[in-house]
Amino acid sequence: MTKSPSILGIILFIATMIVFFVVYSFFSGINYFDISLKTNAFVLPILYALTAFWSVKSYWNDHKVSFREAFKRAFVPMFIGGILSVFSIYVFLNFVDTDAKKLLNYQYVTRQKSELDKEYISAKKILKHQKDIDELEEKYKEGLQRFNPAAIKGKDMLTASHFSGYFAAILIFYVVLSVFFGAFFRTKTIQPEETTQE
Repeated sequence: MTKSPSILGIILFIATMIVFFVVYSFFSGINYFDISLKTNAFVLPILYALTAFWSVKSYWNDHKVSFREAFKRAFVPMFIGGILSVFSIYVFLNFVDTDAKKLLNYQYVTRQKSELDKEYISAKKILKHQKDIDELEEKYKEGLQRFNPAAIKGKDMLTASHFSGYFAAILIFYVVLSVFFGAFFRTKTIQPEETTQE
């Protein structure tokens, strides 16, 4: 059954919000940021790619499809699902549950600090010369300045401008995937062979 790209976009939006609220409801503890990150990196791209594929494939089964039509049928569901999801999640975290937003921001800063510490420890094990060790210590101290209370106070990775940046990055994924499906599913027109009369 072929559905319009707009309807698939709404279905994709609903599916995305279900995933968001499952993570929010069951995993909003000490690993909330990490699980959210993994969900955004692995689960949602697969969900969006499968929806785009189905949108194009179900139409392609019964119609001749141009590159433009295939691109549109892949892109529109992802765009609608994505923009509605990003807007809804932004509203939820900034106006409905601000504690979840604070938790995500805190865990983001904690993760960044943990990454800095790991890099410092692994580099310190390798370095042999005192000059290199001193340079590493200086860079580490400079890095720690980003995590002092004054620097992290009011640090917010969930502002409207950040969400716009996230969506711009996601949009690149949608375009690349749509170009791929457009090229893959376009119907090749076979030119009739010209018969030369002798």
